[in-house]
Amino acid sequence: MRLLPSTRSFASSRIYDVVVVGGGNAGLCAAIMARQSGATVLLLEQAARDLRGGNSRHARNLRVAHRMPGRYMHGLYLPNEYWEDLIRVTAGQTNASLARSMIDQSAHVMPWMAQCGARFQSLRSGARRPSRKTVFLLGGGKALLNAYYLTAERLGIDILYETEVVSFHFDGGIARGVTALTGGAAATIHAKAFVVTSGGIQSDIDWLKRYWGDAADGFLIRGTAYAKGQILKDLLDQGAAPVGNPAQWHIVAVDARAPKFDGGIVSRIDCLPLGIVVDRNGRRFHDEGANIGPERYAIWGNLVAQCPSQIAYAIFDSKIDGLSRPSLYPPIRAPTIAELAAKLALNPSSVMATVDAFNAAVQNTLHGKSVSPGHTEYIAPLKSRWALPIDTPPFDCFPLRPGVTFNYLGVKVDQNAHVLMTNGRESPNTFAAGSIMAANVLGRGYLAGIGIAIGTVFGRIAGREAAYYANSGSHKDRAPRH
Repeated sequence: MRLLPSTRSFASSRIYDVVVVGGGNAGLCAAIMARQSGATVLLLEQAARDLRGGNSRHARNLRVAHRMPGRYMHGLYLPNEYWEDLIRVTAGQTNASLARSMIDQSAHVMPWMAQCGARFQSLRSGARRPSRKTVFLLGGGKALLNAYYLTAERLGIDILYETEVVSFHFDGGIARGVTALTGGAAATIHAKAFVVTSGGIQSDIDWLKRYWGDAADGFLIRGTAYAKGQILKDLLDQGAAPVGNPAQWHIVAVDARAPKFDGGIVSRIDCLPLGIVVDRNGRRFHDEGANIGPERYAIWGNLVAQCPSQIAYAIFDSKIDGLSRPSLYPPIRAPTIAELAAKLALNPSSVMATVDAFNAAVQNTLHGKSVSPGHTEYIAPLKSRWALPIDTPPFDCFPLRPGVTFNYLGVKVDQNAHVLMTNGRESPNTFAAGSIMAANVLGRGYLAGIGIAIGTVFGRIAGREAAYYANSGSHKDRAPRH
């Protein structure tokens, strides 16, 4: 990697074939693919080197279709089953053509990823329960990013950190350059083609307040603080066609003690179905046993977001020790419910009354020393599954906040990742990949590992197509799709 002292001094020195905006998984896939396709490439990353990579730093797995068992996944996961899973979580809010293309191409990305330094967790490692639908990244998203950055440097891709692109310069639908800020200075960077991978808008608290009001102040952002959607807003203002619902976010319940930004997946609370959840008034407000699958995370995120002051408390006793994945933070613990409530600054009488009423309503739970969770009767809300009396000290609590993962607003793209404009035409030299276009495929809901799949597949397409556009005078045929 060449050292580039500043954007201002760099601006007039060179015109690259391809400029990639954003240095997460999608941006790196685009940059590497463009370079491998013969283009000169500059990657612009807003974060400092130590914080590079956006939300991809928190990734842990990749969802891929596969037709036979392998070293990293057991069983089969055929494209049609992948498609059915996607339709189920999105309720049909997906571009079928793009989604099916993404699914088909997901089956072919792992060898290329491995060539670029990615490492996957073997089924034999025993570190995690084997998965049929996703492969786990060895070392997580940060290890993946570090490997990709090393590959990018080895290939001669230039990288500018702490460089924020704030606007595009379009002329007749063709991008001529971008305005970038670095060290308080603004400069124009020109290129033959551009790939936008600068993420979503979820870290813009003012944007959240448009839809949630002051409640948004109580939200935590699970990923990077840099995803404020500056380029997304700029592209939409300049005629890019929007896709997705600007009022929808993927929100999960996270530990209220997590940082405002970048808490990541380790702040997610796993054991919610096993106890009770009360609001700041000490009252239960939802059937804790209603959802025990992966969908429970988003359901509870939205429920907590609607609680007074956007906070809730998951309360358990010692009987559930070891029954769920450990959290980043230890539980808040006390020998009695009253003392636990006092530690949480809740009204002890209200919490004790809620716990007593819940315990009295539990049916068919314990048989000798074995745990046999039951349900409740004659109480509102009911608990339909995993109902156990909360009566065995010590008593534990995890305070909960809504944790925003991403939003469902982006720019429309076509099969070649061109950004589409509201006039129905494509911008011939502007491409998008990753979160900024993910709503084309994922209009609502979520599937584990699909974010990295979308970023990888469309990042590769965008990089290849950008390189083709930039070098179209010397290329007669497009590169193969995978």
